[in-house]
Amino acid sequence: MDKVESTRHSRYHINYHIVWIPKYRRKVLVGHVASRAEEILRQIAKAMAWEIVALEVMPDHVHLFVSVPPKFSPADIVKRFKGVSARQLLLKFPELVKRTGQGTLWAPSYYVGTAGTVSAEIIKRYIEECQDH
Repeated sequence: MDKVESTRHSRYHINYHIVWIPKYRRKVLVGHVASRAEEILRQIAKAMAWEIVALEVMPDHVHLFVSVPPKFSPADIVKRFKGVSARQLLLKFPELVKRTGQGTLWAPSYYVGTAGTVSAEIIKRYIEECQDH
């Protein structure tokens, strides 16, 4: 987590704490839906060569702490995670449409914050502690 990453043209240490919610903050991320959401988010990160530092899928929101190269803007990162996951979850669990609306799963808004080395550990610990509640 505290290591400097590299691409062909850059060295970086950028961590984003991202939080987003299902439409109407419905508590739809439970059971198999939550498990599948986590799998999908991990697959997206792996495909993009992004490192998930911490991830917690709660019933009414998602906490994601991720390290991403500087060529991706926070908006691009959120768009990828929310877009791909919504499409795959709605296809696998069509009953979600009744709770969140036709063709939508996530609310359009999100929170994103950057974290340096010291606060990165605090954010990771916070997300991991959410698992106990």
